[in-house]
Amino acid sequence: MKKPSLVLIAVALLCAGCAPASNTTPAPAETTATPSAPVSLSASSGPQAPGGTVPPTIGISWDQASKDQALDVAQKAMADFARPTLGDQQWANDLARWLTPQATADYSAVDPANIPANRVTGPATLTVDETNGYGVIATVPTNAGTYTLQLLRTGKDAPWKVNRLTPPTS
Repeated sequence: MKKPSLVLIAVALLCAGCAPASNTTPAPAETTATPSAPVSLSASSGPQAPGGTVPPTIGISWDQASKDQALDVAQKAMADFARPTLGDQQWANDLARWLTPQATADYSAVDPANIPANRVTGPATLTVDETNGYGVIATVPTNAGTYTLQLLRTGKDAPWKVNRLTPPTS
């Protein structure tokens, strides 16, 4: 009976030698960051940095040329939008030149036959936030009511693009 016991011990030792060693290194202690100054989450609740001030504009100052360009894009985009009798493909292609990439994707599935407006009836007007030169809201009157357009740009010399066309509320 001693012979099988020696074989079992030898097999056990052999297997133990092949097993991976356990990790005895302790896990690193977690550290937590603490702010060195009070945190401000919005411009209206105070400065964003200690001793700082909120800038008068967000990156781009408004000028008349920017306003004129936004009005022009709003007017032309609404004119291309308000063509319910045009074929789907032609309508989407014509409108896409005025749209942001997201709006192009959003409006690609629109059936122009469902658009109640078929002509622009007056000039576009802007609602300008003088502190934000990256976006503006335009209103454009049509024979189906006044549409609201959100226009965006990525920089002072970047073209205005329509991000959303909202139909009249009634």
